[in-house]
Amino acid sequence: MKLAHVVTAGLVALAIASPAAAQDTTHGKVVSAVAKTNAGKSNKGKNNGLKAEARISRDSARTIALARVAAGSKVRKSRLERENGVAVYTFDVRVPNQTGVEHILVNAADGSVVSQMHVAPKPEKAEAKKEKGEKKKSDKKD
Repeated sequence: MKLAHVVTAGLVALAIASPAAAQDTTHGKVVSAVAKTNAGKSNKGKNNGLKAEARISRDSARTIALARVAAGSKVRKSRLERENGVAVYTFDVRVPNQTGVEHILVNAADGSVVSQMHVAPKPEKAEAKKEKGEKKKSDKKD
């Protein structure tokens, strides 16, 4: 009987992990698609639904993200957002002796790491510039 529970739990874990692993290879495309979809939309009340979905705190998610990188790493930026219909905490982590940042997504409902990828310095600066421009546009509309 115990063996059946272990096998069932393993299959459930595999089914849950498979979509998350598949997302790692397309993360950049997903972020671009989400950014295009959200471009020009107002941020008023945007995170209200996300906050309600978040079952773990930002601090807990931060601890999970920092456990994935070298000691001494620091979170440069964090936010709560929706990726592929899932509420996630996104962390940009600066790792000592490494250029660029680690971009880590933690599921806000269960604390699992959805994806982790390294972003080189040049694309990182371009993304920051783009986000800054989008923020100015949304501020002007309000």
